[in-house]
Amino acid sequence: MNIIMNTLIALSKAILTPSYVLILIIMTVIFYRRNTKTTLMQKMIIGDSLKSPLELTLSQILLGMLAGTLGSVLLSCFGVVFKDDGAIFLLFIISIFLMLMKSRFICFSYSGALVGIVSLTISGMAANGVDVSYISYLQVDVNMLMCMVAILHIVEGILVLLDGKSGVIPVFTNRDNKIIGGFAFKRYWLLPVAMLFMLTSQDFTYIPQMTASQVWSFIKGSSLTILKDSAIGFGAFYGILGYSTYTFTKTKTEKIISSGISIISYGSVLLILSLLLKNNVFEQFLLCILAPAMHEIMLRLQMYMEMSGKPRYINNDEGIMVLEVAPNSPAYEMGIKSGDILVELNDTKIVNEEDILKSLSNVTNYIWLKIKNVQGKLSEVSYNNMNSTKKLGLVFVPKIVPEGSRVMKVDSESFDDILEKAKKK
Repeated sequence: MNIIMNTLIALSKAILTPSYVLILIIMTVIFYRRNTKTTLMQKMIIGDSLKSPLELTLSQILLGMLAGTLGSVLLSCFGVVFKDDGAIFLLFIISIFLMLMKSRFICFSYSGALVGIVSLTISGMAANGVDVSYISYLQVDVNMLMCMVAILHIVEGILVLLDGKSGVIPVFTNRDNKIIGGFAFKRYWLLPVAMLFMLTSQDFTYIPQMTASQVWSFIKGSSLTILKDSAIGFGAFYGILGYSTYTFTKTKTEKIISSGISIISYGSVLLILSLLLKNNVFEQFLLCILAPAMHEIMLRLQMYMEMSGKPRYINNDEGIMVLEVAPNSPAYEMGIKSGDILVELNDTKIVNEEDILKSLSNVTNYIWLKIKNVQGKLSEVSYNNMNSTKKLGLVFVPKIVPEGSRVMKVDSESFDDILEKAKKK
């Protein structure tokens, strides 16, 4: 319990230092600018943003703070301790730069594997008499490193479950000459993490009264008794956790749940492997290979399930499919939901988008719609405060692609590419 309390105290002190406050401000501005672009896309496609840029940004920062606290506590409980902070600092800095450059490899499994392989290489050079003192700060305990990567993935999975739906964008693609609807997701969270380090001097302001062997015994046992009298200090870092995906076969909630569980499962398996593959250099090298390889397999499996799965949002002869509903719109007030089929509008059978436009053009202030929900049940809803300037607030899966427009292909494109194409449409 003492080590947990010490971790929380160190984390709170580190976050309040001026240098970390500056990082927090800079990343908040970056997140806000990205969220502004997302809400603009939502307004273009849906007619209104689902959340404001400020709401999206605050959830990224506040939930990131809570997740960082949870991750720090888990790292302490699992006895994840490092010799110094050089390689870990580099790992977290790389995560931020990757987010700014390209989101594909933001995941710690890639940067962690790279740092681990570099560390093993340096250790091998040192064992063969090569002077590596000038790059010794890149040496790190690979098992501890991968334990940290695993725990951060477990935390990321929890964040996806809690906040993964925020900032979602409706998208369309073409499959078997039919237009299908779906959703693109992209979220980042700023994560403060307090790490424990072995110290031979009082380099940190706060040093908890605990020996190295007490913390390390959970993973390393008696193999590090040489460090028995070393002090333990805290170092705090800001890292970025990122999540980006799309779905055409699941609802937003179903996709977030499946993705969150997949990420947590990956982190749990990697954590177990990190505890087991520690006996020699070969096992540690294998661990560095397995971390990104398993992550790639997880992503490829999700992509395969998307490409081979049955489209969720696709039109039929009964009417036109609702993909998204704008908040606080007439459609929202009538209780229409994503996945419903609009069958009739003011006694007009709906075959395509033009039928909707024609029916709404003749509306005074009262409209009624016949809706078929995902369970196949027909119902009638109405709205009595409509006018020519008010939008219905529905995004439909189009049956016809208007001349001159483009259908987005997202099977091999990034979220930024999707947003850019949506902006140009």
